[in-house]
Amino acid sequence: MIVVTTNELEGKRVVKYIGIVTGEAIIGANIVKDFFAGIRDIVGGRSGSYEEGLREAKDIALREMQEQAARLGANAVLGVDLDYETLGSNGSMLMVSSSGTAVIVEDRAAPEQAR
Repeated sequence: MIVVTTNELEGKRVVKYIGIVTGEAIIGANIVKDFFAGIRDIVGGRSGSYEEGLREAKDIALREMQEQAARLGANAVLGVDLDYETLGSNGSMLMVSSSGTAVIVEDRAAPEQAR
């Protein structure tokens, strides 16, 4: 499955637009992660636990979106957008959502090669 943020693919043409596909992931931050992240924020540096949580949530959201596109018969998702939001009364949860347009693409040269 080809997944891109652009609206076109070089060397390919869209033969069918299927529709919008989405994926979401919500990850809760636990107290231990919050504690160590707070210490890092005080002394400087990067919060590895939060970075890992972000990567995990992004991967889940993209995978869900690709699975939905595949069920619809798509072989690519164009115009992918990722959004990150904090949820909960104190921002204790992270939501990552992905969306794009499921399409069927083929090589531009494919119809000519068939002749």
